[in-house]
Amino acid sequence: MNQIIGIASAETDRLPSEWAAGMDMDMARKYATSGPRYTSYPTAPQFSEDFDLTRYRNWQSRNDAHTDPLSLYVHIPFCHDICYYCACNKVVTRKDSVAARYIKQLTQELEMQSQLVGKDRPVTQMHWGGGSPTYLNDGEVTELMHKLASRFRLLDKGYREYSIEIDPRTVSAATIALLKGVGFNRISLGVQDFDPVVQQAVNRIQPYGQVADLVEAIRAHGFRSLSFDLIYGLPYQNHLSMAETLRKVISLRPDRIACYNYAHLPERFLAQRSIDRLQLPEPEEKLLLAQMISATLQDAGYRYIGMDHYVLPTDDLAKAQGEARLQRNFQGYSLRLADDLLGLGVSSISQIGDFYLQNARDLSDYYQLLNDGRLPITKGYMINHEDKLRRRIIMSLICDLSLDVAELEREFGIDFSVHFNEALTELQDAFDDRLMVFEAGRLQVTEAGRPFLRNLCMPFDQYLEHKSASAKAKFSATV
Repeated sequence: MNQIIGIASAETDRLPSEWAAGMDMDMARKYATSGPRYTSYPTAPQFSEDFDLTRYRNWQSRNDAHTDPLSLYVHIPFCHDICYYCACNKVVTRKDSVAARYIKQLTQELEMQSQLVGKDRPVTQMHWGGGSPTYLNDGEVTELMHKLASRFRLLDKGYREYSIEIDPRTVSAATIALLKGVGFNRISLGVQDFDPVVQQAVNRIQPYGQVADLVEAIRAHGFRSLSFDLIYGLPYQNHLSMAETLRKVISLRPDRIACYNYAHLPERFLAQRSIDRLQLPEPEEKLLLAQMISATLQDAGYRYIGMDHYVLPTDDLAKAQGEARLQRNFQGYSLRLADDLLGLGVSSISQIGDFYLQNARDLSDYYQLLNDGRLPITKGYMINHEDKLRRRIIMSLICDLSLDVAELEREFGIDFSVHFNEALTELQDAFDDRLMVFEAGRLQVTEAGRPFLRNLCMPFDQYLEHKSASAKAKFSATV
């Protein structure tokens, strides 16, 4: 393990035993399991290839909400290099022609979807993810934004949220200026870790200075917010290396930080086979890293809003949580500016009305469906009344950290204690451990319960109730 010298923070100078003292390690072990991240409910494993797309089309033809706000997600699957930890749907290539072809075929989908979903709906939110959206060169970024603007009603209002994920290795200050010029007002940087040994082990070399220069350019061009993505549980990470990474992150003061728990699933993600599992942090060290991250960021003034996300108190997400305007979907946490999310591009997922729809995951299948004049949707799900009830509970706990039970009972016509008797029984340990309280008609997540949000949601997930441990293991660790 590499040694870090000169950490300039009292918090990051703590000994491992002091970090452990700040966290009930027995509690962490007790609730350590695997489970969904709940970017949707039901979750993606419930989506079926047997889904009848005609049912969705018929609903759209009767839908009278074609003037309501809309959120867009655009998936750009390409990357220049493979990052060994990555579990995203991606295509690693350096061919110059792939992006041009992708934009051409994506334009076919844009045309079909704008006709079906409605081209006059104000797009209050848009997010480009990947892969690496900045695999596109400046001309291609401009071209794709123009094609979107030609088929959807993009806005120039200050309240809009138009964000893009950036691989710091692929852009310059000039690209940052271009992104602001074409309409983006939020940027997410994939940082992961600043330690050079960790970066080498996961094949993602990006020095601190490179990221700091980009941050300076982002600030200079007046972007509304800046997010960092971090990952803990990577090879060679320990409390010393993470302390230095956190010190550097805090010095750059991003508005939002998402810190994800690395899930090592080499049987599912081939690239992860390049990671030496013997160099991954032991479970005790990983728990220590989780506590260290949480405590250090909160000591630095960040607010933990849940599910591995930290924001400055002045950030819109912090304000939205206090006003019950926070939502969680396939883009993570965001403001509730639109009920419908339209996914565009290979593997993207839409949440529209009572429907979840997923595009073909394989690029060749995506292209073939479009060439056949068909929407590239290969999976779907239509939620029922019970799904809506459980989704309401899970999303309220994740976003608001509480649930007004009396209001829920009126809305769905149920007796909560009777309907969810099994779930409440399963949560008894959480009540005993004061992770959650049920008082005055409200289910409330406590401060101690925030790190265990996924555990607190899982009893309300009817699709996990009878699943085996091996089935749950397909998800990432909850703690």
